[in-house]
Amino acid sequence: MSSSTIDTTKTASSPAVDIPTVPAKKNYGMWAAYLGIAVIIVYCLAPFYWMLVTALRQPTDTFSIAPVPAPLSFQNFIDVFNPKNAFGIALINSIIVAGVVTVLTLLIGTIAAYALARLDFRFKNAALGIIIACSMFPGIAMVIPLFQLFTNIGWINTYQAMILPAMSFALPLAVWNLTAFFRQMPAELEEAAMIDGCTQGQAFRKVIIPIAAPGVFTTAIIVFVAAWNEYIIALTMTNKADIRTATVAVTFFTGTTGRDIPTGTIMAAGIILTIPLIIMVLIFQRRIVSGLTAGGVKS
Repeated sequence: MSSSTIDTTKTASSPAVDIPTVPAKKNYGMWAAYLGIAVIIVYCLAPFYWMLVTALRQPTDTFSIAPVPAPLSFQNFIDVFNPKNAFGIALINSIIVAGVVTVLTLLIGTIAAYALARLDFRFKNAALGIIIACSMFPGIAMVIPLFQLFTNIGWINTYQAMILPAMSFALPLAVWNLTAFFRQMPAELEEAAMIDGCTQGQAFRKVIIPIAAPGVFTTAIIVFVAAWNEYIIALTMTNKADIRTATVAVTFFTGTTGRDIPTGTIMAAGIILTIPLIIMVLIFQRRIVSGLTAGGVKS
């Protein structure tokens, strides 16, 4: 008895054994991913930051390498709209050309993409392949034939000389993107609308188009950006200042002597040209992330 009691007492009074804890496994992969994302963001934004810094310098400090302009100056932005640069009318021309290209491309591309996605006909895949193959031709290869054609029919220095070639490159991409989007949409959407008395055309107009808005607006962004940044066609088809687009007008900026390159003014024009694209993305992004398909299919 006594020995048992003693042993129990010793066991109870003996100090607790410390169990070593395993340190938490550090998530090095997560930090590496964050670091990689940060490097990519800095790499992509660095040219735009330097463009903004150069635009905000005084014209006499254009070639300074200071990371922050001191003092700040908006003279370059004022010089952009100097009447000799004709940049104001060039901005209007860019809005007209890019806007018309976007609207016409979406109208034609949406109908063509819906037909390719929903209708069954022979050589459908071959037709889709030909459409996307048309976008593979380099733009520079089409300049000379188009210039000769537009010269013969008197279209040089006209909007249509810039709109139609831009559409020829934007339409294949729009049709391809929208066809893939329509194929992902359930056919029950049209069937439910047709059961309620709609024709197929009415079902497309009243049901499919509103629900397809995310894909349509995403395509609109791509088309508008491509048309807004188009340069080689607009440069070739115009030789008058009042019909040039903004991207072409920037290349004709001249400095105070007419021979120097106004780097700061060109950078300021680049900032101004970027603003409409940012606005477009912000406006359309709301539509893209909204849940337009909620409750679209009848139960």
